[in-house]
Amino acid sequence: MRLKTGRWIMAAGLAAGIATGNAWAAPETDETVSIKTLSGAYLAARVAETDNDLASAIAYYRRAISFDADNQTLQQSLMLGLISEGSFDEALPYAEKLKEVPEVERFSRLALAVDSIRGERYAEAETWLKLTLESDLDRLITGLMTAWAKLGAGDSAGALAFVDQLSGPEWYDLFIGYHRALIAERAGDMETARTAFEATQTNVSGGGAAPEVFLRSLEAYAGFLAREGENDKALEVLAKAEEFAPGRVTIQALREDIESGEQAALLVPDAQAGAAEALLNLATALNRSGGESFVRLYLQYAVALRPDSDAILVQLAGIAEQQSNAEAAIANYEKVPASSPMRRIAELQLGLNLADLERFDEAEGHLKAALAEDENDMRAYLALGGVYARQEKYRDAANLYDQAVARMGEPTRAEWNIFYQRGIAYERLKEWDKAEPNFHKALELYPDQPQALNYLGYSWVDMNINLEEGLEMIQRAVELRPSDGYIVDSLGWAFYRLGRFEDAARELERAVGLMPADPILNDHLGDAYWRVGRKLEATFQWRHTLALEPDDEVKADAERKLAEGMQPFEQRADANDASEETLPANVVPLPDGADSKADEPPVETVAVGSTVHVVSPGQSLWSIAAELLGDGNRYIELLDLNPDLRGDPGRIVPGYRLNLPQPAN
Repeated sequence: MRLKTGRWIMAAGLAAGIATGNAWAAPETDETVSIKTLSGAYLAARVAETDNDLASAIAYYRRAISFDADNQTLQQSLMLGLISEGSFDEALPYAEKLKEVPEVERFSRLALAVDSIRGERYAEAETWLKLTLESDLDRLITGLMTAWAKLGAGDSAGALAFVDQLSGPEWYDLFIGYHRALIAERAGDMETARTAFEATQTNVSGGGAAPEVFLRSLEAYAGFLAREGENDKALEVLAKAEEFAPGRVTIQALREDIESGEQAALLVPDAQAGAAEALLNLATALNRSGGESFVRLYLQYAVALRPDSDAILVQLAGIAEQQSNAEAAIANYEKVPASSPMRRIAELQLGLNLADLERFDEAEGHLKAALAEDENDMRAYLALGGVYARQEKYRDAANLYDQAVARMGEPTRAEWNIFYQRGIAYERLKEWDKAEPNFHKALELYPDQPQALNYLGYSWVDMNINLEEGLEMIQRAVELRPSDGYIVDSLGWAFYRLGRFEDAARELERAVGLMPADPILNDHLGDAYWRVGRKLEATFQWRHTLALEPDDEVKADAERKLAEGMQPFEQRADANDASEETLPANVVPLPDGADSKADEPPVETVAVGSTVHVVSPGQSLWSIAAELLGDGNRYIELLDLNPDLRGDPGRIVPGYRLNLPQPAN
């Protein structure tokens, strides 16, 4: 599958991070009140949680508690729901009730500590941060927040001593070093701060595991150096950060401040902001697929401490987007301060979320206004072009990207996505002569860009041209993005197009494992199963495709296949040069309709000591060895007799003339 038009401006490497979301509380509805039992309210709440409908879950938990006010399980669920939804103050009474319950104190006492820190009751906060049960994660959070509480209370020496005694797994090092540097600078111990900052910037392995934390540490270090009058060194640190994350807007803004002679602001100005930073850092490090709800919870603790933090708000908005809650994303983007360098990103993402709500006229109007403010901002072209693509207005998108290219001057690596998106627009318009050069330009600017490799490679395979080169491009994209279901699907479908059905089934199984809810991937897997003779499994996949509510075209195709099955596969040859460019010299055309064992070409004797078998669709070396030699493990003998396959046994395609051992007399 070709990757869809980029949803995030972040895809261009131009934004500031990834995210989490925030809904809002809904009053109890008549439906909620009509539930007459504790079990009914509890089950309704659990279903709403599963659906990421936090407002309804909160309403149902409130209803459940009306039947059993002292139920700690219900209190815990309601407390966590309220915090996750952003109603922090409403959660505090439940946190107070649960403060001595070991199983939930990691959340209840943390809430009370956050409340104490924001009220500058630092000694009280230290008490709340002492837990009976602690995981490695809990120990790091409470440890860093305790150090900041000590600093807030005026005990800077105690704060540094406390953070210095923290110990744990190797992944602690980046977090501890970063916060040691921040606390030391606030305490006025510039040498300790410098040493700690120097250590964090060399912790590249930690940066790979927690990239957002690493980048914020580099920004903080550059600001520290600038305030110390070392502008040249500060700019060197920012250059390193830009190598790690090209186009990051906060880095660009700090560079402009330093170059213009403006005072670099403190990233973390006080103890309250320091505690919020610790929560933000852990949340971004935990932000992996499937963990959005957990990440959102920690970010809401952080925003309770620092409600105007652009970094926290953008993270919250991003999680809302991941959970398909466009309204919550918009609400968070609207809170990003106008003075923030991330405000521009917030405005553009806001427009994309309006499109997600299918408020297309508003989205276009919003983004056109943003583009008019700065016609050289490539991010605005990408955002508006994305909205056009959502509506399949590809001519408008292509014209817009033409304007962008005319504006940009000499393109750099950062502009690869403009050419990539313009290529997609022209490909959808079936103007391949205009599309293909754009994909090549994108790869010229950004060699080995996985999306561009995948789209160009798949397009070639789909159009039956440059088959081997297209397959190599897709395979390279998979190497770079092995967990991307769309790209893995492209590889499987390319194998399918080439008649390599066993390979196709293997890769498509992996793609569906990565993205089990995508109807197109499931439909492709059904096709591959049919071709390898697994017809019962094929029909299951097609039925599952229909259950996933595909678009009309995919739905009609799946229904037809369930009713009629599939027609015999027609072997494809490269339209550029069917006999020489894509097929090995020992591949012969298959008979029309060759698709099953009934159609399988016979084994023919060609020379003393060997026979030749013409490969049929769906066969692999293992299956041929099992069928014709009696043991799949004898595929080794096939490799010995066919040395051109040793480097890549997957090169066998339908029509391949495979040397076999001569049958015994």
